Amino acid sequence: MARDPIRTQWYLKPITKLLSWPAVMAHRPKITKIGTEGLEPPFILLCNHNAFMDFKVATQIIYPRRANYVVAIDGFIGREWLLRNVGCICKRKFTSDTVLVRQIRKVLDNKDIAVVYPEARYSLCGTTAVLPASLGKLCKMMDVPVATLICHGHHVNSPFWNLNERGVKPTEAEYSLLFTREQLREASVDEINDRIVAAFQYDDFAWQKERGIRTTYPKRAEGLHKVLYQCPHCGTEYKMASEGTELFCTHCGKRWEMTELGELRALEGETEFSHIPDWYEWERVNVRKEVEEGRYTTGTMPVKVYSLPNAKRFIHLGEGTMVQDGGGFHVHGTDVDGDPFEMEIPVPALYSCHIEYEYLGKYGDCVDLNTLEDTWYIYPHDCDFAVTKMALATEELYFKHRRDAGKPCRPGLA
Repeated sequence: MARDPIRTQWYLKPITKLLSWPAVMAHRPKITKIGTEGLEPPFILLCNHNAFMDFKVATQIIYPRRANYVVAIDGFIGREWLLRNVGCICKRKFTSDTVLVRQIRKVLDNKDIAVVYPEARYSLCGTTAVLPASLGKLCKMMDVPVATLICHGHHVNSPFWNLNERGVKPTEAEYSLLFTREQLREASVDEINDRIVAAFQYDDFAWQKERGIRTTYPKRAEGLHKVLYQCPHCGTEYKMASEGTELFCTHCGKRWEMTELGELRALEGETEFSHIPDWYEWERVNVRKEVEEGRYTTGTMPVKVYSLPNAKRFIHLGEGTMVQDGGGFHVHGTDVDGDPFEMEIPVPALYSCHIEYEYLGKYGDCVDLNTLEDTWYIYPHDCDFAVTKMALATEELYFKHRRDAGKPCRPGLA
């Protein structure tokens, strides 16, 4: 993890472009450049994150310049040599890592581009995820220009909850210069953060509707219940399901159709939320209420735990239990040799968390929790749960902690 970043090997540079070219051509992205004409390394490029397509568009835009990309450790499994030699930097999600600061400094000292995805996960419903407040300080410290790449259409083309492509085209992207070096020096950390948050405001489903882009994929709603886990008609959690173009509650029976324009329409009665992100934010409000009233808990859930100490492979650590409550995450169990293991992540240590739906098609949905030395993929089973709710609760618990401590809570930042 502490290894210095490798400059992209010269013989791999054209390969990265060739590998990304077919997907880029298939979706015909319209690239708008704002102030980036003539922009040359070193600089920081901050990108939003909705699908793997994000990397491909970034590669096409900056080619033939060298860049180093910050990538989560699970992306390195089985291909560490290749990823390091095309310029990737290995990182564990949602950890405070001073080593990464040094690595980014090294990239910029090499007069290359440091590409960072500050949301640190795919968006769950095509809207902005919370950004770390340390971002402004990092940019200020590095003292180089800061650009942004905000892509539109990648979520509706291949949403995190169902990765099958819908053939959306044309997609769009704005490649913008956010700060020159001189502007960065004059701005305060708060001003830098405010401009980054403003630049990162996007909504893929609103974009789809505004552009009139239709997706005819016959299973376009399948998996959406992973995000929309609570029924707005009867209020029941964990009883939502989906099939084909429909989302439905198995408790009260209400059904919604996902239209070709990415909207929801109740098949009978009121359409509570036609816009998918509005439903998601309604769930957040409900979680916030539980947190504020001090009654949020997942209860004790049986879990399988897999460890990823390095990029070689997952190791089955063992069976155990997990609870998330007002104190944070508590994981306890016994490993395959009969020895106890535990991980305690208190609320102040984690402003958000990474989740996966049907990860690798093996054990179902999971939460991954990180220390600087290890990553645990934790799979609840034989209980009612939604990892989406756990992700929302992680953020809301963190914000409550800050409010209770009298610390500022700024919109879009953690």
